[in-house]
Amino acid sequence: MMSEPAPVRHARAADLRRIADVEASGGVLFEEAYGDLTGDPLLAEPPSGGERLDRPGFLLVVGPVGEPVGFAHVEVVDGSPLLAQLSVRPEVGRRGLGTALVRAAVREVWWEGFDTLSLTTYRDLAWNGPFYRRLGFVEVERPAPHLQRIRDHERAIGLDRHGTRVVMQVAVRRQVTDG
Repeated sequence: MMSEPAPVRHARAADLRRIADVEASGGVLFEEAYGDLTGDPLLAEPPSGGERLDRPGFLLVVGPVGEPVGFAHVEVVDGSPLLAQLSVRPEVGRRGLGTALVRAAVREVWWEGFDTLSLTTYRDLAWNGPFYRRLGFVEVERPAPHLQRIRDHERAIGLDRHGTRVVMQVAVRRQVTDG
């Protein structure tokens, strides 16, 4: 496995106040791709770090304690891990931080005894579907009921108007052992 560009660690209390800011900072990338998104659900106020940490699962970060520049939030939904959010500040993007966070999340999911990690994303947006495909994720033709409910919710709030959204999944054991 490739060496990671920065240490990934579990979030600490000092990191939590910055998590929403990290996610919100990515809004500029969506506006570059889609134009003005005033009032769009893509720019809705993100959950705080504390709200994320209160959900079943885990929160990984990269960056100095109290000043994370990226995070991966994995929720356990209906007994299955879901990469609910991956965010890296645009000014430090394209340095392998997102890859490091996803790989660390895959390892953590494996250590917690799961066989797969799922997510929902835009199929064709460069830092979405193509990025995850490079990391071994594949599109799921028939999502499990909990993933279908997530897709139904995304559709209901209007996320599909920007492009095709898909469910993707990776077999974590293979990723960890073959990595």
